[in-house]
Amino acid sequence: MLKVIVVDDEPLARKGMMVRLREFPELEVIAECTNGQQAIDSISQLTPDLVFLDVEMPGMDGFAVLKQLQAQNAVLPYIVFVTAYDHYAYSAFEVSALDYVLKPVEPERLKQAVEKVLKIYQAQDTQRHKGQLAEAVAKLTGDDTGNILQRLDNAQPVVNDRFPDAISIKDSGEITRVPVAAIEWVDAAGDYMCIHTRDGQTHILRRTMKELEQELDPKLFVRVHRSAIVNVHTIAKLQMLANGEHQLMLTNGQAVKVSRSYKDRVKQVFNQ
Repeated sequence: MLKVIVVDDEPLARKGMMVRLREFPELEVIAECTNGQQAIDSISQLTPDLVFLDVEMPGMDGFAVLKQLQAQNAVLPYIVFVTAYDHYAYSAFEVSALDYVLKPVEPERLKQAVEKVLKIYQAQDTQRHKGQLAEAVAKLTGDDTGNILQRLDNAQPVVNDRFPDAISIKDSGEITRVPVAAIEWVDAAGDYMCIHTRDGQTHILRRTMKELEQELDPKLFVRVHRSAIVNVHTIAKLQMLANGEHQLMLTNGQAVKVSRSYKDRVKQVFNQ
């Protein structure tokens, strides 16, 4: 539900608006104000989603209310101006009002204004949830937030559940298939990557760390540094060093530094 404040200096006009707004289950009126200053105080304290704001009020009219809120850098709600004069319409849109309705308020016109607000709110709410989901997935997988949002917009899977069982590595005219399950950890070496496997071998791969990370199952591999990826099954313990930094000790005795930006992702491995 959207939290709503009704602002009007005329008691009958406020009452009429309150009655009409009851017909919209998506709206909850949390306050009614009788003047501009009261409106500013209520909006600042209650942070409504939507305000029906009367234009013609003594002392401080609706435009002055909105301009003062803007000057305070307040988080502005959706504004629907209510006025007896349609010549205010242009000015209403100039100060970023979402819509306006004329007095006496006609039910059908009010419905159009409310539906307009709800449509915009739902679109922004969906985008906000997509952003939150993309950030969460990015933290878990190391994928770029923009790529995740693009997949969401295209109705594609957010995380690829099918990952290759082996990685093909070309070297000196040969192609070696390295089983993903055999990889213990990976570190970057300039323009190359060194893939270290359980049999003690090191394979040189001419790929970027980001490209390889997208091919590895995030449930089995964790990015611990800008230049290092580790198989979670090879992690023995997480150590805090004297300088406040962290490092992983692998089961093969290898120490791998953990950067601050990836520390939370590493800690999630120990919480699983």
